Amino acid sequence: MSRLLHRDGAPPVPASELFVTSADGSRIHVELYGPEDAPAVVLAHGWTCNTHFWAAQIRDLAADHRVIAYDQRGHGLTPEPGPGGYSVDALADDLEAVLAATLAPGRKAVLAGHSMGGMTLIAAARRPGLREHAAAVLLCSTGSGRLTAEATVVPLRPSGFRTRLTAAVLGAKAPLGPVNPVSKRILKYAAMGAGSAPDRVDTCARIVHACPRRARVGWGQVLAELEVTAEIHELRVPTAVIAGTDDRLTPPVHARAIAAALPVGLGLTELAGTGHMTPVEAPEAVTAKLRELTTRYVATTGATGANTAATSEKEDVA
Repeated sequence: MSRLLHRDGAPPVPASELFVTSADGSRIHVELYGPEDAPAVVLAHGWTCNTHFWAAQIRDLAADHRVIAYDQRGHGLTPEPGPGGYSVDALADDLEAVLAATLAPGRKAVLAGHSMGGMTLIAAARRPGLREHAAAVLLCSTGSGRLTAEATVVPLRPSGFRTRLTAAVLGAKAPLGPVNPVSKRILKYAAMGAGSAPDRVDTCARIVHACPRRARVGWGQVLAELEVTAEIHELRVPTAVIAGTDDRLTPPVHARAIAAALPVGLGLTELAGTGHMTPVEAPEAVTAKLRELTTRYVATTGATGANTAATSEKEDVA
């Protein structure tokens, strides 16, 4: 599978790449950027995206941070899972595998998740791996449940019919087709603010359209039924929340509920006029929050604090 290059510019060449093995044997593709002994940031992307979704953050942070970005199963360079491989537990398993392979025991990092990536962090809140390695968390444009009930992509009043129709859209098996002016208008309406710059709409369209259909459908079906609200109370590390006021996929009602329920909440930042794709639509705001969290909660570890497995080129890690 070829790596996508988009007009907004690809991230810098990774210092190293590797595949880590998750609990069910799935191989998860991971990219590492920046100095090995710098404060660490781990980035988990959302549904239908890949590591290039974080390009702006990687370009900025890699100068003085150890940036760890991975492709969720079925996305980017991570192969599609086998039967039964689409589940909330699988998301948490994969995150734990990435943390164990790229961070030395006890090494802390800021963990950031967008959309399904944020749901991944919430789902893993009780996991020993997250509790060992998370110094702080950033949740971007995400929710913990009732995703189809609250989404406003379908322009109807709230009702059972709208909820069912939204679930059908998430699990639709029809191909997305080529990236063209019509498909970009559709994506912009569904996932981005009305004032989004054309180059950023193009970036998101090319990333989303590159997602394999089976992964898009499989995860869409999981998201339609997702419920991890109880896990928010287990996320016992300092956690900041970012949301776009014009987000149709995970409207701000989700972010407000999460921010109110967090045990160690750092507040909610609502970005006026921004849609669902906050790291691309408002890269400066997301990157600034990540820098704020690493400055406050993560100390430089020194070279001995990095896992030696993360320095080898394109290797498999069990």
